[in-house]
Amino acid sequence: MDKSWMHSDRRSKAYEFGVEAFLNFAVENLLTTTHIRCPCVKCVNLKLFGVGIIRDHLYFNGIDQSYKNWTFHGEPWEATTNASRNVEEDDGHSRYSFVSEEIDMDDNDFGDFGSDPYEFANVIGDGDQPVYPGCRKYTKLSALVKLYNLKAKHGMSDVCFTELLILQGDLLPEGNTIPTSMYEAKKTLCALGLSYEKMHACPNDCILYRKEYEDSTNCPTCGISR
Repeated sequence: MDKSWMHSDRRSKAYEFGVEAFLNFAVENLLTTTHIRCPCVKCVNLKLFGVGIIRDHLYFNGIDQSYKNWTFHGEPWEATTNASRNVEEDDGHSRYSFVSEEIDMDDNDFGDFGSDPYEFANVIGDGDQPVYPGCRKYTKLSALVKLYNLKAKHGMSDVCFTELLILQGDLLPEGNTIPTSMYEAKKTLCALGLSYEKMHACPNDCILYRKEYEDSTNCPTCGISR
């Protein structure tokens, strides 16, 4: 799919047609018009909205131009055969940058893996493997991030998460790349040099309680209690 429109002037026809093509692509793949991740430069795929709001965001804020592979919107994950080259070309803004925004973990647990570029490149290359032979939708890293999100969202203990990983490994075809322990999962993710900050969010996804809303007890948009 042509993505050159992402670099076009937001007032141009090319951008307008590109936005509509993107939204149609997302709806066709996700089969929803109300819960789609917004790829604008402010939301960076962290917030879910309806098509109308996402369209407005893409015009007012612009699309995140580093979002080259639309994995959150139904596009298969692109594998690379040269992890070192991929990291160098992305210049610190690789397609894995969303990981640090999405998961809740402490990168001090296993030391400063992220400071070693060779370790980083090895993790990227290893993470590009399909989660099981023949799988085109998830890689080892993308599947691990999804699972870790569930852990953070539902408050799973490390023991529970380890058992979930073991079960997933048993359920998937032979040769799958799912880690078999919490330690192994965290070590893989910490190699990316991740950091985290917990923030409360409005249950209706209106705001994050940070900056001017840090001490608020109710959402200024919808009024619901924090």
